[in-house]
Amino acid sequence: MSNSPTYDSVELGDALPALSLPTVDRRMLALFAGASGDHHPIHIDLDYARRAGMPDVFAHGMLGMAWLGRVVTGWAPQSRLRRFDVRFQGITHLGHAMRCGGRVVEKLERNGERCVRIELHSVNQHGQTKIAGEALVALP
Repeated sequence: MSNSPTYDSVELGDALPALSLPTVDRRMLALFAGASGDHHPIHIDLDYARRAGMPDVFAHGMLGMAWLGRVVTGWAPQSRLRRFDVRFQGITHLGHAMRCGGRVVEKLERNGERCVRIELHSVNQHGQTKIAGEALVALP
């Protein structure tokens, strides 16, 4: 990446470029199930989801985490990622249009590397946070 951030160029509060996703639909869930190998029926079988007490199928948690990973790796090379943690805070239902973003909240040294801690979040079109997390990225 030619425009990769450097430790000296990054400031606290800097926002990472946001990622806006297409509306979650059945096709998206089926494609992710195939790509990830997670074929749990709660994500692809309406009858199963209803028997489980849900109104319909819903997105895989790891799909939401993957979107947040794209925010980080779109900003800095994946090889710079040192830690990536999330907390699932709500279900991403069909029809949700997700927007994922992050911001630099700390500059620190860890294991001899200069790093930044990034606060991450995914929010639907109603402003509801579905996933919150953090990433630690080593920067040159």
